[in-house]
Amino acid sequence: MTRRAVALLCAAAAWLTAACTAPARLGDAPPAVTPVAASARIDGNGRVAAQWAVAAANPLAAEAGYRVLKAGGSAVDAAVAVQMVLTLVEPQSSGIGGGAFLLHWDGRRVEAFDGRETAPAAADERLFLGDDGQPMPFAAAVTGGRAVGVPGTVRMLELVHRQHGRLPWAELFAPAIAWAEHGFAVSARLHAQLAADAALRRQPAAAAYFYDPQGRPWPVGHVLKNPALAAVLRAIARHGSAALYSGPIARDLVRRVNSFPGNPGRMTTSDLAAYRPLRREAICTDWLAVYRVCGFPPPSSGHLAVMQILKLLEVAPPPGPPLLDGAPGVELVHQFSEAARLAFADRALYVGDPAFVAPPAGDWRSLLAVPYLRERAALIGARSMGKAQAGAPGPVRAAHAPQLEQPEHGTSHVSIVDAQGHAIAMTTTIEAVWGSRILADGGTGLSGGYLLNNELTDFSFAPADAEGRPVANRVQPGKRPRSSMSPTLVFDRRDGSLLMSAGSPGGAAIILYTAKTLLATLGYGLDPQRAIALPNFGSQNGPTLLERGRFGPALVEALRARGHVVQEAPLVSGVQALRHTPAGWAGGADPRREGIVLGE
Repeated sequence: MTRRAVALLCAAAAWLTAACTAPARLGDAPPAVTPVAASARIDGNGRVAAQWAVAAANPLAAEAGYRVLKAGGSAVDAAVAVQMVLTLVEPQSSGIGGGAFLLHWDGRRVEAFDGRETAPAAADERLFLGDDGQPMPFAAAVTGGRAVGVPGTVRMLELVHRQHGRLPWAELFAPAIAWAEHGFAVSARLHAQLAADAALRRQPAAAAYFYDPQGRPWPVGHVLKNPALAAVLRAIARHGSAALYSGPIARDLVRRVNSFPGNPGRMTTSDLAAYRPLRREAICTDWLAVYRVCGFPPPSSGHLAVMQILKLLEVAPPPGPPLLDGAPGVELVHQFSEAARLAFADRALYVGDPAFVAPPAGDWRSLLAVPYLRERAALIGARSMGKAQAGAPGPVRAAHAPQLEQPEHGTSHVSIVDAQGHAIAMTTTIEAVWGSRILADGGTGLSGGYLLNNELTDFSFAPADAEGRPVANRVQPGKRPRSSMSPTLVFDRRDGSLLMSAGSPGGAAIILYTAKTLLATLGYGLDPQRAIALPNFGSQNGPTLLERGRFGPALVEALRARGHVVQEAPLVSGVQALRHTPAGWAGGADPRREGIVLGE
C-alpha cells in the first residue's frame, strides 16, 4: 500500500474514532481532523473555498473527496472516492449497483461520460405489462429483479479515471473501505428513510443489515459496519471494474436478480460482461448573452428541458419582480411553471436513447433553436395553459406517442473543482429510494453489501398508445432508459472560464430544481446557498407544484385565479453547487438534505 493510501486510511480512522464518540447530527460540520476549509460557513451548509472544493450529499462522502483533493488528486479521483463512500453512507440513493452521468472539464473541453444502466438482452417492450396486457402498478414492478438494469457507475468511473486520474485507482477506495469495516454513524436522514420503507424490511438480507432484531431501523448515531461491501470494494480496488462485471460478484448479482420471489429479472452474466460506458458529446447552449451552459445529451432529458425552461423565460415577457422579499413572486412561479409544461411535453414525446430514437429534425438542438422557442413562448399567456402539447421543431411530425407520467425517484449529486481548475458534475442513482430493495453481498456471505437499482422502471411501462404508436422510451434490449439527471457546467462565453458546477437528485423534478438554481444564481445574482434554499416550484405538465409550507395563501390564490391547479408537495431537492467568484469558489448544499461543501 502506498503512503498516500495509508494517509487516507489513517485520516478515515481518525474520523471514525470521533464519529463513534460523538455521533454526527444533521447539519453538523465534520470533525476537524485536519484544517478543513479556509473560510467560514455561509447560511448553514455553504462554504467559500479559495482554490478547490467538493460538494456532496453526505459529510463523510464530502470528507473523502476533500482528502483526495488535499493529497493532490484530480476532480475525477475525488469523484471516485465520493461515490464509493456514498454507496456506504447514502445507500438509498446511489451506489456501485446503479448508474451515473458525469460531465468533466479538463481546462480545454467538456466531455460527457454515460454510465447509465442498460436493459438486459432478454428484456422486451412487454417487460412491465401484466397478464392482462395492462401496465403493472409501479409498486409491484419496482421491488425485485424485474426492474434491475445492468449497472454502469463503476465501469464509467474507471474509464474517466484512466483518462483524468492522478492518484492510483486502488487508493481512492481507502476511505470507503475503512468506514465500511470500522463503521459509520447512522444519520438522521438514513434513519428516517429506513423507518419509512416497509418493502425494504421484508427482504431478509436488507432487514438483517439495516434493522435491529426487532425490525426497528438502527437509531441515529448507531455505528453500522458493512463487511460485505468492504470486501467487494477491496476486490474492485485491486482488480478494477472486472471484479464487479465478472467472477463471483457478478454471479451473485445475477443470481439475486433472477431468483427474486414473485418478481424475477432477466439478467445474465453476459449482460454484465458486455456493458460498456459511452463517451458522448455534451450539449452546450448559450443563455443570457454571457453564459454557455453545458449539460448531458439523451438518454438524459435534463439539459434539453432545463434549457428550454430558461430560454423560454429569456424570450418571454419579463415576469416583473421575480423575487419578493427574497421569495419567488407569483409572476415568476406562473411563467416558470408554464415554461416547464412546454418543456415536459416535448420531453414526453421526443426523448429516448439515441441509439434507438432519432432526434426531431435530425438534431437534439432543434428543441433549443431560438425560432422554435419563440413560437413556444408565445403560448405563455396570462392564464395557465393547463396541459401543454408537444411542439414541432422540424418539418416532420414525430411518429411516436407521448409517454404517460409515471414516478421517478432517488439519486444523488456531486460537484467538484480541483486545484488545477478542472471540474466534474456527476449525478448518480439507483432510481427509487432503496432501488429494487435487493441487497447483494458479492457472494461473500458477510453482513451488508450494496443495493441494486430499479432503473428499468424509468422506461415507459406502456410500449405504445391506444392507436398503436410506439413510445420513444419503451423497453428494448440493450437500451438505456430516459433520465432526468442534469449534471451541469457553466462557462463565461467571453473568455471560456468555468463559472459553475451544479445538479440535483429528485426524479423528474431534477429539471425544476436545476433550472431554479441556475436562474436564481446566474439570472438573479444570488449566491449558491441562497439560491438553493429558495422554495421549489414548477410543473411537470400536470398540477403546478409548490414546496409544502413555503408559500403563503395569497400566492396560492393568485395562481388559482390564473387557472393553475395547485398542489403542495414536499419537493425535497438535493442540489449541490459550486460557483466561481472573485473571492474563490462559493459552495452551496441543499438544506433539505444532509450534504455539505468542503474545500480550501
